[in-house]
Amino acid sequence: MVQSGIISDMTAADDHAKRRTIAFLNWAHGLDHFVLLIYPTVVLGLGAVYGRPYSELIAFSTAAFIAFGVFSLPAGLLADRWSRRNMMGVFYIGVGASLALTALSPNLIVLAIGLFGIGVFASIYHPVGMAMLIEASQARGRTLAFNGVCGNLGVSLAAGISAALAAWFGWRFAFLAPSVLAVATGVYYLWTTPDDRHHAKTRKKTAAVSMTPRAMVVLFGLFIGIALTGGTVFNLLTIALPKIIDERLASHVPLVLVGSIATLVLICGAIAQLCVGRLVERFSAHMLFAVITAIGFLGNLWAAYADGAMLLVALAVAVAAIYGQVTVNDIVLARYTADAWRGRIYAVRYFLLFISAGIAIAMISLLHDRGGFTMVLAVNAAIAFAMFALTVGMAALASTVERQAVAVAAQAAE
Repeated sequence: MVQSGIISDMTAADDHAKRRTIAFLNWAHGLDHFVLLIYPTVVLGLGAVYGRPYSELIAFSTAAFIAFGVFSLPAGLLADRWSRRNMMGVFYIGVGASLALTALSPNLIVLAIGLFGIGVFASIYHPVGMAMLIEASQARGRTLAFNGVCGNLGVSLAAGISAALAAWFGWRFAFLAPSVLAVATGVYYLWTTPDDRHHAKTRKKTAAVSMTPRAMVVLFGLFIGIALTGGTVFNLLTIALPKIIDERLASHVPLVLVGSIATLVLICGAIAQLCVGRLVERFSAHMLFAVITAIGFLGNLWAAYADGAMLLVALAVAVAAIYGQVTVNDIVLARYTADAWRGRIYAVRYFLLFISAGIAIAMISLLHDRGGFTMVLAVNAAIAFAMFALTVGMAALASTVERQAVAVAAQAAE
């Protein structure tokens, strides 16, 4: 009886620790996206401070966004080999220190260094945080979906909060306030979360569903293609969304409503993530992945030729699909990836997702000059179709692997 009570207490303590870790990761995801979008907001008022044009000042953030993608690779590798918990501590404190350096910068050179530091430390979250979230939640769909919504909230709130802080207290405070929060959270996180360096050597080196080396190479190749096409579709759609609505709905709605409409369309993405988080617990993840990417292709194709109210519906469908696939993508990848390698695998995935933003911006510039947003969205639909085709290939491979795993388990039971 006593032993049963001790085991029950240990289980309760373990569950509490996992919930606390997930809460820290949700907060980190929102903070991660928030800090990257502070400068693009406050820069609007820095022209009067430094006497430089917007085109010159906005360029100082380029290094931050490049670092955000490039440094995700070493972050994932270091976390797997050293400590995921400690890397998240580095994320919080490093981001906070970089924000403080930016806030207190005496000149533009130091400002640029601070922004670069924000990008470097912000790059830690996705490869490390997602690996931790998968481990803590056991790839539970609704937990991953809510984490995705937290990231979306960081994106949505960054401009409004940063602008308010800069207007009320000056642009430096827009960096200083989140700096204090980040450092304080980092210290509290390290104080309340046990060291996991000993755990790095005991992480599973086999995936939940094992496969042959050849199948693993094919699957990883498909995921590279999915990451590049999905990242391009995602970034093109979200970056161009306000301008698409402005151009294609100018005769239907007042200009003042363009931003609000864009926000409402993006909210459809958050709702889709929550729905997918529930659906993935009821249906096969790889088949659901293929269905969602098919809907994404149809939404993008519809948006290329729709107008008026139907354009809003088409954009909502496309955005819902591209956001919804993020959750199921993480779950599928986790199922076929060993825990010991997960940080590195996610690092590659997010590196490809982030660098595809540059591809998307170049496409918008090139295609819009030649055929407006009809051509931009038509090409985006073609890329969405390529993503769908790659996902179908992945689903077919996964189905074969799953059948083989069931057959092996049945033979072992006999």
